[in-house]
Amino acid sequence: MPEASAHDRLWDELPDDVVDRFAGLLDGIRDGSADRDRDRVLPFEALRALRDAGLSVARLPRDRGGLGLDWPQFGRLLIEVAAADPNLPQILRGHVALVEQTLTTDDAAFRERWLGRIGAGQISGNAWSEPSGSTHARAGTELVEDDAGVLRVHGRKFYTTGSLFAEWTDAVAHRVSDATDVAVLVRLDQPGVTVSDDWDGVGQRLTGTGTIVFDGAAVDPEDAVPVAARFPYQTALYQFVLLAVLAGIARTAVEDAAAAVRVRTRSYSHGSAARTADDPQVLGLLGEQSAVAFAVQRTVVAVAGDLERAYRAARLAVEAPNDVTRAEALAAAGLAEIRTAQAQSFATRAVQQLTSRIFDALGASATARGTGLDRHWRNARTVSSHNPVLFKDRWIGEYEVHDRLPQPLWAVGTPVENA
Repeated sequence: MPEASAHDRLWDELPDDVVDRFAGLLDGIRDGSADRDRDRVLPFEALRALRDAGLSVARLPRDRGGLGLDWPQFGRLLIEVAAADPNLPQILRGHVALVEQTLTTDDAAFRERWLGRIGAGQISGNAWSEPSGSTHARAGTELVEDDAGVLRVHGRKFYTTGSLFAEWTDAVAHRVSDATDVAVLVRLDQPGVTVSDDWDGVGQRLTGTGTIVFDGAAVDPEDAVPVAARFPYQTALYQFVLLAVLAGIARTAVEDAAAAVRVRTRSYSHGSAARTADDPQVLGLLGEQSAVAFAVQRTVVAVAGDLERAYRAARLAVEAPNDVTRAEALAAAGLAEIRTAQAQSFATRAVQQLTSRIFDALGASATARGTGLDRHWRNARTVSSHNPVLFKDRWIGEYEVHDRLPQPLWAVGTPVENA
């Protein structure tokens, strides 16, 4: 069992076999994280090792080959993974959503088919967003039936996080036959699919968040689910994964800054001590940022409990379907959305400031690329740009004043009246 530290590692709150699987592995992954970021080396090897250890099946029941983790446990594990390399949880974000869809669906055939695939180690990326062509009402990518009766998908996607590393991608397409937007699971190693590593963001550069072009790729009609029928806490889950990433970034940024201060031999003549490591102003700054990292991490852990309640309510609505259980599932999902929004409002600002202020403890030499410290701010800034916090504060205010829950599934695209 790893030793406890001021940085609030979470291993003592996870099952022993999970610690045995992941603790040492993540230490090794962290050791190469800065070099991979600097040299833009995609983390295929690290992801393969985590998959082999069971990360991709962590939420599956143990009798189906999984680790049987509930959301509070899985959330803690995701933070530990993010502290080692923040690209890795984001790579699996679409896969985590597919697992939840599999666990909560009322389609028994879908559940069995995907429990088998996921249990066998197959993973999915994500391909919902489009660079152009979509509106607030429908996807631009289309699902059509060819002359032989085969469903085929045509379109161009961006922000296809994780798909570069996966066997499948979870995409949204407009099913032309009934004018319905559906989530389709597309096998990536087939004709008609081109995946490009053309993500050029300033941070999270190793997530494979680039382009997919579908040019008639085949889709099993049983793997096309109306978007409206997806599990109700989906957007809260997507945001939670990014919150776990922020928590991991914050903790590692403080640890890296403290390590740099510890060995620093140069100091300023107008500082407060001969050694930087003894300077009370530097120690106060790092103490403050350590407290911020702790608060962010514990906030994210708390939100995992809301996801667990949303999951249990969704399962109950499937196992005992009636108006009451369905309403309770929607209410639990809405509250999870509010809680992730509250956490996002706090963590977004706090972690961006933290990852910027650590440079105040070290001076200009800390900005050298070789230190790798810049990646913490770049990654935090990039993660914080997803699902913009700008709109979430209004949601929280509407809930506080009017007891109004946010819309269950929002869209990005051109407004219909401007399409």
